[in-house]
Amino acid sequence: MKKKTQPAKPAAKKGRARKNVKLAPTPPQAGFPVVAIGASAGGLEAIREILSNLPVNTGMGFVVIQHLDPSHESMTAEILSRSTRMHVREIKDGMVVMPDNIYVIPSNCNLGFSQGRLKILPRSETRGQHLPLDHFLRALAAERSTHAIGVVLSGTASDGTQGLRAIKAEGGITLVQEPESAKYDGMPRSAIASGAVDIIRDPKGLAAELVSIARHPYVIPRATDVESEPLKKSEILAKIYSVLRSGTNVDFSHYKHSTIQRRIARRMLLQKTDDLAQYAAYLEGHPDEAKALFADILIHVTSFFRDKKVFEALKTKILPKYFKTRDRSQPFRIWVPGCSTGEEVYSLAMTFIEFQDESATTSPNGCATPVFFRGTTLPVTRLLRKST
Repeated sequence: MKKKTQPAKPAAKKGRARKNVKLAPTPPQAGFPVVAIGASAGGLEAIREILSNLPVNTGMGFVVIQHLDPSHESMTAEILSRSTRMHVREIKDGMVVMPDNIYVIPSNCNLGFSQGRLKILPRSETRGQHLPLDHFLRALAAERSTHAIGVVLSGTASDGTQGLRAIKAEGGITLVQEPESAKYDGMPRSAIASGAVDIIRDPKGLAAELVSIARHPYVIPRATDVESEPLKKSEILAKIYSVLRSGTNVDFSHYKHSTIQRRIARRMLLQKTDDLAQYAAYLEGHPDEAKALFADILIHVTSFFRDKKVFEALKTKILPKYFKTRDRSQPFRIWVPGCSTGEEVYSLAMTFIEFQDESATTSPNGCATPVFFRGTTLPVTRLLRKST
């Protein structure tokens, strides 16, 4: 007996998806660079100039963070789409960042970044300044590390400065608009003063730098491994250590090799070379580059009350015990050796003041307690002196 054949289902029409089936795009491999471009007042023109001078196939993803009026719908994505052939879209929560696409922050929010996806976050309800660029740059640094690139353009105040410091600390690349070319130079100048900026150019020059960065082995996935063959050339590395020792009086030969090699690779990108021997020769003939490499190796990663438990123990256990038996006629001083950019100094001073207030303890002889500090480098020490 012949089996009854079921009538064939009609073929789905070409180009139409089945109903109720919605597959979220899978984040691509995390190896490609993500560029955050941030601006405030006067920055839209600079963003447009950068995008109009970029090819459509850099292989990088772009996230635009602009200070926007929280009460108005943003038209930024539509405006920027006129300056580039890359796909420009306003960010929706959970959107995956893809290479050669531009993502624009909506108004009245902060932006996070985790596992390749952008996260819309509520704007902080505080009286202080809204710092959306700092917020995103820190998230980008944590997510992309050496593949994080931050660009700060025209704007007032200082948004972006702390975010660039976070990116540089993770081995990423930082760029800033030349203050003279910015309509408002507050944000660029603040970033430059922090010492966290690698490249300073006008908008067209920034576009050219981004193209150069996109082609360098430091940010190409197949060459990101710090143990790759060019960096295994022990004789050349020994020469680099020797140059550093001569120029800085510091011997890095016993320092963590992977960290040194990562920082060398980063400096090679900034000097536009992918040849280790060529870089070693350049380093030998340019003392300023040796200082720059030295500063990169001793990158300043710090924050106020960085290890909260330590400061709490100091205030509640160590200081009370110390002052319980201390001769009150003897002076008391605080010394912070080899500090980074001052956060440790102020954290200790504030901890001591809180201890005094809470325990009704006064400084010996009724005098203020002096806090001494010493930076790891002369520029850092100068910066600290300015803040006192």
